[in-house]
Amino acid sequence: MASFCCTRSWQAPVYFTMSIILAFIAISTSMRAHSNHTISPTKIKFHQLSLNASKALRRAGFNVMATLLQVSPEIVLSSPNATFFAIQDQAFSNSSLPSWLLKDLLHYHTSPLNLPMEELLKKPQGTCLPTLHQDKRITITKSDTKDSLIEINHVSVSHPDIYLAETISVHGVLDPFSSLDPQNVHQGWNSIQAPICDSKYSIVSDVLDSDNMVEWSWIIRLLSSNGFVPFAIGLNSVLEGILEDYRGLNSVTIFVPPSFTPLTSPSPLLKRTVRFHILSQRYTYKELASLPAGTLLRTLVPDQHVEVAGAATIESGLVVNGAEIVAPDILSSKKFMIHGISRAFEVAEPPDVAV
Repeated sequence: MASFCCTRSWQAPVYFTMSIILAFIAISTSMRAHSNHTISPTKIKFHQLSLNASKALRRAGFNVMATLLQVSPEIVLSSPNATFFAIQDQAFSNSSLPSWLLKDLLHYHTSPLNLPMEELLKKPQGTCLPTLHQDKRITITKSDTKDSLIEINHVSVSHPDIYLAETISVHGVLDPFSSLDPQNVHQGWNSIQAPICDSKYSIVSDVLDSDNMVEWSWIIRLLSSNGFVPFAIGLNSVLEGILEDYRGLNSVTIFVPPSFTPLTSPSPLLKRTVRFHILSQRYTYKELASLPAGTLLRTLVPDQHVEVAGAATIESGLVVNGAEIVAPDILSSKKFMIHGISRAFEVAEPPDVAV
């Protein structure tokens, strides 16, 4: 009996956490239900479909996802066709997720396409698939037709075809397609980390495979949590373009000003301003200080450089493009270095922006 209790002990925090979330979803669902008492044949079919899918998930051992699908099916089955990638229960054992993140995560694990395993295997590696979460996409990162193996966002589809119907396919996956760590997400941010895809649904940049890439999502989180929220918002809004234009970029230096006025949406000036504060190589403060005065360093703005002018006085810090480095090496990893500067660099407006 003791052994049984120990093997089941991980489930206690899971179902405690899920009960709170489910209560929230159930209340919101109930409120919507009371606003319309009409039960149409379409609704009956919808609920029967969700019930059958939920039963299939429970039989396969996906109890958390089965309960969510049963209690609030409209979160997943909100499109005429759908493929739902259910996450194993163990993935939730050490996580306490806010309801908004759970909803985002479920949307990100749902594609508005009906794709049984047979259809998934027909798609080549690198194919991007749409999801219900904003404009985020998932990508097939491994496809082995011989052994019928598929990985999406580097996560194995461990239980293919758990449930198949005319308009829906349900598969089980080993882990979430994006991080479940609540310390690494901020409400109102792009909490779901997704690959960047082009208009032809082919992958452009795999931000989830960071072995040889700059950890942009980590940079944005660090900037946000260390008081540089405006610059972090600006970087976040133009990041997709940086990933498209600099696919081989593996290190950067970022100069962060104390104040930065981000625009509400990406624009040529915002894009140019953010990129002008980023070098295409990692420099520590010591390395910058060792450069001869007048050295030009390449930024992410084509043909635009910043100038290392040296220290203005013995007491002052190094000056780059007229701004003093007042907080050197404040945030760093092997792939990036961030310096705090006294003010933002002056950036000329691009030619297509009216003065």
